[in-house]
Amino acid sequence: MHLPALNIPNLLLSLWRGTLECDHSDSRSTWTWAALRDVVIWKHHDFLVGVARLYLPGSFDRPPHDPAEKLNSGYKAWEFLNYIYGYAPALLFGILPFQYWRSFCKLVLGIRILHQHSIKAIELRTAHCVLIEFSIEFERLYYQRKPSRIHFVRPSIHQLTHCAPETEHVGPLGLSTQWPIKRTIGDPGKEIRQPSNPFQNLARRGIQRACITGLFRPVFILE
Repeated sequence: MHLPALNIPNLLLSLWRGTLECDHSDSRSTWTWAALRDVVIWKHHDFLVGVARLYLPGSFDRPPHDPAEKLNSGYKAWEFLNYIYGYAPALLFGILPFQYWRSFCKLVLGIRILHQHSIKAIELRTAHCVLIEFSIEFERLYYQRKPSRIHFVRPSIHQLTHCAPETEHVGPLGLSTQWPIKRTIGDPGKEIRQPSNPFQNLARRGIQRACITGLFRPVFILE
């Protein structure tokens, strides 16, 4: 969850807006990818994100808020997923230089595939290929082998190359990473009804859940 929904969006938006730390030997005026640095373009982009909210079905749960107003104050992971991998490919077409936009679309394709509940083998291979291509192109387009930009290449970029192989080992990552864990952590808290001794009550709920899980555990009889 944190990789596609928080780490990658934070890095890309910082680059596109030209807000990422700039070395003294570098110059933001040479950042051809910083298309959202212009205030007028950024405000218009913000407006389009807000308007698009009206066209999302209710099943999307939490539509993205206007990034110019909410990006640094409570923007949720689910909002980043819808914004970056849903809206951005269309909203940034013609705004980002084409080579950057095309590379970004490879990232979007790979992440969308990996968030499916059911993934075919050929789709997984496609996701692996495009994420590797994006990682390589990221260094070529943004980093450009310049020591002054080495901080552009964060571990999250390299981690993308491991997502598809890990999906093959453990299944769709959206079903086996932080999403279900956070749900599991949140559910027992909602079951607490007594305000006194909250941690003792929480422990009791955990024990009760473990007992119920043990009762329904399948039993295999060997013949």
